[in-house]
Amino acid sequence: MLLQHYFDQRGVARVYEMSLEDRVWTLERTKQDFSPCEFAQRFTGTLSTDGTRIDGTWEIARDKRTWEKDFDLNYVRVG
Repeated sequence: MLLQHYFDQRGVARVYEMSLEDRVWTLERTKQDFSPCEFAQRFTGTLSTDGTRIDGTWEIARDKRTWEKDFDLNYVRVG
């Protein structure tokens, strides 16, 4: 398990537990860190076999138990 430190220009800072296994990349935030954990978040992305694409989904659990899709996200290698 690795940690990813996320921060942005809004002042949001979060720590996600991260793993990469069998071409599946996961990020999960279920505990309080730099900011209150008012909801849980997780991302699951699958790397294409040729390494040019990651297709993923962010999920949110507003009650920290019931997961629902937040949005899909695709990374594509260019160049």
